[in-house]
Amino acid sequence: MNRLNIRLRQALWLAPTLALLFQLAVYCLYAANLLAFPYDYDQGEGFEVQDTLLFSRGQLPYRDTEVYPFYASNYPPLFHVMAAPFVWFFGPAHWYGRLLGFLASLVCAAAIARAVYRDGARHRWIAALAGLAFLSSNFVYHIGPLFRQHMTMVAFETLAIVMLASAFPRCDRRGIAGGLLLLICAGYTKQLAAISALAAIAWMFLRAPRRALACCCALFISGGAVFLALNIASDGQWWIQTIVANLNDFILEQAVGLYILWFKLHGFLLIPALALLVYETYIDRLSLYSLWFAASALLGGIASGTWGAGDSYLVTAVAALCILSGILLSKLIAGALTLPRNLSAATWGAAAALIIPLLYLGYARATLKMPTEGRFAAIANLLNVEGNIREDFYDSASFDVGGYARIGHLLTSADHAAGDRIVRLIRETSQEVLSEEAGFTLAAGRATITNPTQLRNLHRAGRFQGDQLISMIRRQQFGLVILRAQFYPPPVLDAIHSYYDHRENVRMNGFDYLILYPKADVSQ
Repeated sequence: MNRLNIRLRQALWLAPTLALLFQLAVYCLYAANLLAFPYDYDQGEGFEVQDTLLFSRGQLPYRDTEVYPFYASNYPPLFHVMAAPFVWFFGPAHWYGRLLGFLASLVCAAAIARAVYRDGARHRWIAALAGLAFLSSNFVYHIGPLFRQHMTMVAFETLAIVMLASAFPRCDRRGIAGGLLLLICAGYTKQLAAISALAAIAWMFLRAPRRALACCCALFISGGAVFLALNIASDGQWWIQTIVANLNDFILEQAVGLYILWFKLHGFLLIPALALLVYETYIDRLSLYSLWFAASALLGGIASGTWGAGDSYLVTAVAALCILSGILLSKLIAGALTLPRNLSAATWGAAAALIIPLLYLGYARATLKMPTEGRFAAIANLLNVEGNIREDFYDSASFDVGGYARIGHLLTSADHAAGDRIVRLIRETSQEVLSEEAGFTLAAGRATITNPTQLRNLHRAGRFQGDQLISMIRRQQFGLVILRAQFYPPPVLDAIHSYYDHRENVRMNGFDYLILYPKADVSQ
């Protein structure tokens, strides 16, 4: 009977492990599929490639958008600097930035598992499940294998928090210095990392104010010196392009919708994470992980409601909740929590051994996403799911929430052929091309002209007039205009539609790309 119970328990723990490993396999398949695609999958990836290309040449992408080529970036430099050496050997391409993002997600998962094992009750299985749970999140799945800096920022943040959580209480100077350096790296990968830095600073002041003050001085002096150097080197454009241009509109419905979706997808682990936060607040001592979780969930969730943001802004909170829930569950099963006298730790431990695998199994089902045809058809039938975002792909989050990225499905040969056709159209014109996605012009060996979302943001901030660009459009100096989301400022779009004819649509990756040619019946 005892042997039967052991086997049943092992099977119970094996079920969520296999379910999360299946999700990891889907994630790896998705990453491999994207690595082979030479064009933009997520809107704006091509501009990340352009930034990387400029850094590889020793040039800054923080430029005056009023003069040709009207291009500027609104992101810090570190991710692009990391990718720049690839340009020297392979030229401008999407695959290596996507590979860096994918690897960063694996590093983040490993750091989560390490934190749960070290700061929990050294339960290897729960630590592994916590790391796998992070990779299973729909939000992580979306952003991980893209040529985007967000996942690299989260990896730096997570490594910094895990390092500081151990080093600061022990007054480990090397560990503290390493954690602070990682926070600076996160901030110069993407500005959103300021939330993690604030959480770390607040926690350090709660633990040891004098030591925290010295750490803050070091953090602000080091980070400030880099900021000042970039602003001087760019003749003030660093401030305009990365700070002023990022003050976007707040959309309450988007923020609320993403919060609800975040809870719906991660609720099985979110509840134990919140339980540990409450436990530490009233019974134990508030940990860095709890403060980080609260800050990233609150401030990151609010930031997710800004125009141009989305579910990726809650990825840091997903990392934090995976750590918190893992620590609570591992301590619960080991009887390492201080419980009321009328509650037996042994009883709670026995119950936890049954409840914990069910929580992770429920989480795996809640975050399920997978192809539903071909080799996956039998599994989709077994799980009773069918394509909901495309006829051949299922995503438990669906596309019903504003700000949730409309990506995640696998690309087909038809998508490759559509991208190839657009590149051929570019090469057929001897004039310059105005493309809303830079991936096409980069593949065709043409200049990247403008970054539409950056122009839109600057225009709304009153920092872009666009006289020279609009003049070029009116003179029909572009042989081709390619639009998708039409994110250009209204005056630029008005000029395009006044002087160019929409003659063709090319459908790629589920989106219609509008191909416009110069009108023949307009006065110059």
